Formats: sequence, C-alpha cells, structure tokens
Amino acid sequence: MKHLLKKVSIMLWFLIPLLASCSSLPVTNNDYILEEDKKLTVYTSHKEEVYSPIIKEFEERTGIWVQVTCGGTSEILEQIVAESSNPICDVMFGGGVESLEAYSDYFTPYKYSQEEILDMTYKSDSGKWIVFTKLPIVFVYNNKLVYETAAPKGWEDLLQERWKGKVAYADPHKSGSGYTILTTLMQVMGKDNWDTMERFSNILDGKILGDSSEVISEVASGTKLVGITLEESALKRIASGMDITMVYPIEGTSAVPDGSALILNGPHENNAKLFLDFVVSKDVQRMIADYCYRRPVRKDISDSGTWGEKAKFIDYDIKWASNNRSEILKKWDMLNQ
Repeated sequence: MKHLLKKVSIMLWFLIPLLASCSSLPVTNNDYILEEDKKLTVYTSHKEEVYSPIIKEFEERTGIWVQVTCGGTSEILEQIVAESSNPICDVMFGGGVESLEAYSDYFTPYKYSQEEILDMTYKSDSGKWIVFTKLPIVFVYNNKLVYETAAPKGWEDLLQERWKGKVAYADPHKSGSGYTILTTLMQVMGKDNWDTMERFSNILDGKILGDSSEVISEVASGTKLVGITLEESALKRIASGMDITMVYPIEGTSAVPDGSALILNGPHENNAKLFLDFVVSKDVQRMIADYCYRRPVRKDISDSGTWGEKAKFIDYDIKWASNNRSEILKKWDMLNQ
C-alpha cells in the first residue's frame, strides 16, 4: 500500500504542471479582472515540472493569482533590467545565485523569517537573494558509445583531444547552469589560468548548445558522447530509463544553489514576500527533495538518498564568479567567435 501511495503521489506531482501554463517573454496582458492585492508576477528559469506544482499550491493556499513568464536565466535577468524604470515582475524565481548576485542592483533586500533553518553556506551578504536548492554539476555519458573505463573521470580528462567535438554544453550567455559550469571549471583548474577556458573552447569545437535542456538529449541520442549538466537533470533522465551514466568530477565540483529574489519596486511586494517564504517552506522543500531530485536547503530535512553521495565539493567563490562575469563572458566570446 505504501508503494502504491508513493506512485500516486509521484504521478500527481508530475500531472500538476498540466493545470498551469507559462508565457514566454515578453509578458502579455491577460483578460482576467482581479484585485491588485490578489496578483503576483513571477519570472522563472525553472522547467515547468519544477515551478508549476509550486505555483499551483501557492495559489490554492493564498488565493493569489500568479502570472508566470519563462525563459533562460540571462534572458530573464536582462528583461528585468529593461523593465527597471517600470517593473512588471515581482519575483525572480530561479537562476544560479552568482547570476542573481551580478544583477543584485535590481533586487530588494529581504530576510526570510526562519533564515536560521536554511543552509547558509552560500548567503547573500546584502540579502538580495534567497537560496532555493543546491545543484551539483556533473558529467553524463552515453553507455552504448562510451566504455566506463574510457569515460572522463574529471575536468582534466574532459579537456583531452579525444573528446573534441563530442561534448554537450550550453551557452553561458543564455544558460545559468552553463555559466556555473564554466566558472566551476575555472575555479577547479585555477581562476587566473585563462588557458583552461581556451582548452575548453577547443574541445567544444564551436558546437555550443542554445539551451541546457538539450545537453542530456544530445548525449542520449549519441549526437554527443559526453555532457556537462546539473545533477538533478541527470538523475531524472536516468530514472526515466535513459541509458546514460552520471559522474562526479574527481577534482571536485560545485553545488551552487539557485535562488529567488524580490524585484526592486515590483508592483506586488507583499505577495512577493509570501512567495519567497513559501518556496523555502518545509512542505515545498520536502516535495522538491522527494520528487525533483534536488538537494534541499533546509537543515531540518534529511537527505532523501535519491542523489549520489560520493561528490567532492569545492568552495565555490560566488563573488569572483559574479564580479568577473563581464570579463569572463567577453573572453569566452573572443574564443568562440
């Protein structure tokens, strides 16, 4: 009976997204007439399977109607900048915290009432963003085309010529995880060693994906042999039956959180604060851990055991990744013209 309930719960978790929808940028007006104190606009870089059940539950518990707009992390952040003189959005939901930090001028400080219960390994000194889940970077490879003994074990392995043109990786301009991967590689191999970026660019051979969601699909189809992605994405695809293997780089990897932020001068600030509290509530964090293969940030939720435990994590420097974002991307562009 317990197993049956578990299966039903999982089915409901993944069916809920069908009840909610997401608009693409730019935002368009809706035809519903609602009181302003019952509205909230959320911009998110999360996949629908993550954001939709959370939004639906928030609406049901609060009576607040949520307008959701989706896009890549960088795309959404630039939209927030473009709208800053007359903000439309209330909450940025998603994006690596180093990306949020780089755009922190467009956010308002907010302190979660139960902050002490959160893992504050990565904390915004200014209070401009709140952590949501921890997202380790991993490798995946195609089991049919790559022998386990030949698969890359770490970053240095991945930079070898035999993988040239065979690695799936998402554009760091468009993908928040793509940028985190690039800066993780640089921090593992040496922040000031710009040759590492050049070696990585050479391995990609000009073949850079436009969206992080394409990485695992490219590997599973055999178009690429190896991919660099998020742990949660890899675990989901493995659970769905994809014939791929996940690897934690032996030199170490990052587990940078994604986060949420309150938009400066957003039109529905009080509702936005309710939403920020909700996404780190025990109920939401428990669901995320159980059904989305994400590591929770609450210290009162024990590990679900669904993810790997053998990862070696580096002390990822968020300030360096944030403060040097423009320079890093400029050099990246020079190498990938």
